[in-house]
Amino acid sequence: MSTLTGSAPAATAEGRLLSLDVLRGLVVAGMILVTDPGTYSHVYTQLTHAKWNDPTITDLIFPCFLVMVGISMTLSFSARLSRGATVRELALHALRRSTLLIVLGMIVNGFPQYHLATIRIPGILQRIGICYLIVSLLYLAISRPTVTRRARQFAILSVCLAVLVIYWLLLTVYPTPGFGPGHLDPLGNLAAVLDRAVFTQPHMFQWSIKTPGFGVTFDPEGILSTLGALGTTLFGVLAGDELRNAHSRSRQCGAIAILGAILWLVSLLLNRWMPLNKQIFTPSFALWSAGLSLIAFAALFWLIDILRFRRGWTLALILGTNAIFAFCLSQIITSLFNLISVKSEGDQPLYMVLAAHLFATRLPPRPASLAWAVLIVLLNVALIYPLYRKRIFLRI
Repeated sequence: MSTLTGSAPAATAEGRLLSLDVLRGLVVAGMILVTDPGTYSHVYTQLTHAKWNDPTITDLIFPCFLVMVGISMTLSFSARLSRGATVRELALHALRRSTLLIVLGMIVNGFPQYHLATIRIPGILQRIGICYLIVSLLYLAISRPTVTRRARQFAILSVCLAVLVIYWLLLTVYPTPGFGPGHLDPLGNLAAVLDRAVFTQPHMFQWSIKTPGFGVTFDPEGILSTLGALGTTLFGVLAGDELRNAHSRSRQCGAIAILGAILWLVSLLLNRWMPLNKQIFTPSFALWSAGLSLIAFAALFWLIDILRFRRGWTLALILGTNAIFAFCLSQIITSLFNLISVKSEGDQPLYMVLAAHLFATRLPPRPASLAWAVLIVLLNVALIYPLYRKRIFLRI
């Protein structure tokens, strides 16, 4: 297995980049927190995904993973190239890792019953695997010794912007079959139509928006929307490449923070024409999420790796240094709590019964629901702690 960013603790030429492990752990904790409330009937707005436009903090979690994929891949590959690894070796490595992520994603999607007629085909790990493979091959293609840093960064930025512009045009200009161009609603947008045509509704995310009399309309990790996710990942590659230069860490941090701020501001300007939408990962959302993720990383980079403020991050590091394992474990725990029902409580899922008895009788509804989610985060931390204590970092 591997961390979500593709390698065990990332490092720059100056040593381990602890801030990246911490951010990864905080994001994993956030992911568990928002997927395991005591009840979805009582959830704080920012701890649930936006139904369509206007993203919440929760909508930032997965894109932040993708930014870290780009940063860590860049640091890892550049270090291995400098040690003599060949482009072919790293390309095969990326292909193998991507394939394993996709397979692991399917295993997690089907757990524990594996009904082939309804198993979800797209997913979080599948999208990470695809984005990881594409950005890896691109980075290897432009990392020849004859390519200067400026040329490399220009190439990364050019590809990123080209991908987002193409996706923008497909969403707004291409005549979507049965609907026409420019539809950005859940049913008629091109990304949703393509998902329904390729995957078919039984194999899509069953908790996404449903149209009365029609059913599930799109998958949040669908085919075409991967273009937006790819753009976000490429901004992570750009930040990772900045960490490779010979500038001081303070200057590197400032450059990444400025890039993040620019992307965030541009996304807000573009929101007038292209809504911020995580569900189909619109180009404006790709900029918005990449910008805020880079700002968050720059803040932790400054605090942890520059100011050397390293106390108090243990819980985040436990999750962050085994992030793929933590993700899979949390999905398994969630599935089991949903699968097991308590007959004496009207066949309610086990997690709802436990949450009610532990917290709902003592706290108001939303704090009680949040308290259960925090408990599940701590449960995951406790189960993974033995690996962290023995310095075992599971990899693909």
